[in-house]
Amino acid sequence: MAVPTPAPDTTQELSLTDRLRQDIIAGNLVPHQRLIEADVAAEHGASRGDVRLALNELITEGLVERIPNRGARVRKVSLDEAIEITEVRGAVESLCARKAAEKLTEEQADELRNIGTAMQVAVERGARDEYSSLNRKLHSRIIEIADQHTAAQTISRLRGQAIRYHFQLSTQPDRPQISLPQHLAIIEAICQRDPDAAAAAMQEHLHSVAVAIEHAAHA
Repeated sequence: MAVPTPAPDTTQELSLTDRLRQDIIAGNLVPHQRLIEADVAAEHGASRGDVRLALNELITEGLVERIPNRGARVRKVSLDEAIEITEVRGAVESLCARKAAEKLTEEQADELRNIGTAMQVAVERGARDEYSSLNRKLHSRIIEIADQHTAAQTISRLRGQAIRYHFQLSTQPDRPQISLPQHLAIIEAICQRDPDAAAAAMQEHLHSVAVAIEHAAHA
């Protein structure tokens, strides 16, 4: 009998910056929580120097802030800032949708349409977690097809900063039914190789997200 190969320990493959970023995004590290270098170093088996470098990277990304005489802490993003971040994402991701429509191959078109079909099935089954995963996959794939490296880095930083609000939005029962037609419109415009329509569909979708975040906060 063949001995199963153990699954790789992906945690060890992540950099300290990546691990801390994931903890912030997942909510394991909450807004205003202090990040004491000695404690972080002990928890992750890292040196104080490595921790300092990782925190500096996360400060640059807007996920962490330094408080005079108090050290670093997880930065709290306000509602107004989360809306602004989402609006900026709309502008940058619209560019990516436009570029994706210009560069799309037949194979990539089939892939986007398959994601759209899977999203429809997930909504019909009421599988919200699956839909959220496909949502992220679609946005990421469009950015990859666009092949806009600066835009991709910018979007990654923006996503991280407003992730708490986007997560809260994704838990709303009716959100998939609202966003599904928007995603399908984005896919169709890109697959039709219509840059203007693709950019407009992406802009409309992320404007809808910004409006929904604001409404959810005041509900």
